[in-house]
Amino acid sequence: MVLAAGLGVRMKPLTDTKPKPLIEVGGKALIDHALDRLAAAGVETAVVNVHHFADALERHLRARKHPKIVISDERNALLDTGGGIVKALQSLGSDPFLLLNSDSLWLEGAVPNLQRLGRAFDAARMDILLLLAPNVGAIGYRGRGDYGMDAQGKLHRRGAQERAPLVYAGAAVLAPSLFAGAPSGAFSLTRLFDRAEADGRLHRLVLEGKWMHVGSPEAIAAAEEAMRRGSV
Repeated sequence: MVLAAGLGVRMKPLTDTKPKPLIEVGGKALIDHALDRLAAAGVETAVVNVHHFADALERHLRARKHPKIVISDERNALLDTGGGIVKALQSLGSDPFLLLNSDSLWLEGAVPNLQRLGRAFDAARMDILLLLAPNVGAIGYRGRGDYGMDAQGKLHRRGAQERAPLVYAGAAVLAPSLFAGAPSGAFSLTRLFDRAEADGRLHRLVLEGKWMHVGSPEAIAAAEEAMRRGSV
């Protein structure tokens, strides 16, 4: 599933006239960077949720051949990350699935990171496998990070005043069973991340390569410069 329904508030004024997934970085729309990665990883079908400038995004996606696109329509109500997945579950099937933010960008290492995620997921031990990036050296990122680890390697989400060495890179593998008993309507996926953490079923894979945070218009130039020096 590709999350593409958000309002893109931090990307204003560009998102006053188009959805964030259609903003171009390196001559390619953000959502095409994401879908091309999925196609390269062998994904045959991608569910894409739409809300902000939904018509424009749907028109753009009609031109794609691979992967096959299934639209999850949130025109009537924006459901946030968790609620959007709940709405789309019937299209995602009963097996674990890849989740990708439409603005996830990184420079690959030796093995593509989505392939590494798929191989590393173990349904017997995991409800969620997050792709995390070191926040030191991340391009365009100035935040406090998202997760730290204890001495045994168990993840813990940082407190409000803490700093953490790892940041969520916008990709994960999720078990559909994670959503049993999930609330109806809009809710953040971090609620389920926290539940999986408490149950010891939240795991991580550290990104190989270089993560790029394209969260504002100013960050586009930094990402494009990184792309000129490497390859996405």
